[in-house]
Amino acid sequence: MTRVLITGIAGQDGSYLAERLCAQGYDVHGIVRPESLADLGHSPNLEHVRKKITLHGTSLDDRDAIAALIASLKPDQCYHLASPTLVTSAFMRELSQLTTAVNSVHHFLSALCTSAPSCRFFFAGSSEMFGHAPAEPQNESTPFNPRSIYGIAKLAGHHLVVNFRREYGLFACTGILYNHESPRRSPQFVTRKVTMAAARISLGLEKEVRLGNIEALRDWGYAPEYVHAMQLMAEAPEPRDHVISTGVARPVRALLEQAFGAVGLDYRKYLVTDPSLFRPQEAVTLRGDSSALRSRLGWKPVKPFGEIIDEMVQHDLKLARVH
Repeated sequence: MTRVLITGIAGQDGSYLAERLCAQGYDVHGIVRPESLADLGHSPNLEHVRKKITLHGTSLDDRDAIAALIASLKPDQCYHLASPTLVTSAFMRELSQLTTAVNSVHHFLSALCTSAPSCRFFFAGSSEMFGHAPAEPQNESTPFNPRSIYGIAKLAGHHLVVNFRREYGLFACTGILYNHESPRRSPQFVTRKVTMAAARISLGLEKEVRLGNIEALRDWGYAPEYVHAMQLMAEAPEPRDHVISTGVARPVRALLEQAFGAVGLDYRKYLVTDPSLFRPQEAVTLRGDSSALRSRLGWKPVKPFGEIIDEMVQHDLKLARVH
C-alpha cells in the first residue's frame, strides 16, 4: 500500500487530494497544527475521509518533529500543500510567513533525504512566482519575478526543490499552480467572496458585495482537477516542474455575472466599488500555459468555468439556509 503524507490536508487542495488517494486505496496521513488536531476531526472538508486518514499534530516550524515523523512513516509520496495563502498581509506578519514557508520546505526535503530518499515530493508553487511577468501566457521557461512576500516565499521553496533534485537526486517537483476554485475555497478569496455574497443577497441576508477592480483578469480552474495534476506529477517517470492552469483569463466581472446570474440577480444592483481593495494592476496578466503538462502527462482542465461557479453558489445557498 502506497503511504502518502499531505501537509495542509484540511484545506481545499489537501482535502480533495486525500479523498482522491483514499479512493485509490492509498494509506493517507496528514499534518495539521497541533492546536487544531482535535477540531479537525470535525472539519467539513474532511468529513468524507476522516475515518480513512491518520492526522498528525506537527508544526511546520518544528524541524525535529518533522524529521521524526518522516523517519517513522517513511512515506512513498509527500505533498507539501500548506502555506500562508494570502498574497497580501501586514508587514509585521511577513517575516513569520516567509520564514515558515521557506524553512518548512527545507525541513521536509532534508528529512526525506535522510530517512526516506525514495519518497516522491510535490511542492505547491504559485503563479505569483512570476509576479511582474514579461509576457503572457507564462510557461516553465518564463523568468520568475515575484512582486509579493507570498510569491518570494514560493519561489524560494521552488529553488530548494530544484537544488535537492539536482544535488541529492531526490524525486522532487514543483507544480506552478494558477487560481483554482471549488466550494471548499476560503472566503478570503474573491471567488468564494462573490459566490457567498450572491447566495446571501438572494436570500435577503446581505445587501451588497464590496470589491476592487472588477476588470482584473484571472486564470481560474477547478481544484479537484488540479490535485489530479499533482498526483500525475508525483507519479511521473521523472520529476519535472509544470505549470498547472487553464490558459484562459477572465475578468472578475465575468465571475460576478455568473454567480449572480445563478440566483437570478443583476450584480450591478449590489456591487460597491471599494478603492481600498484595488491591487496594483499587472502590466501583464498572469495566464498560464500548461501545454507541457498536457502533452507529457495527458492532463487537461475539463469542468467549464460557469459550472465551477454554479457549484459554488449552490453550496453557499445551502450553507446560508442552514446558518
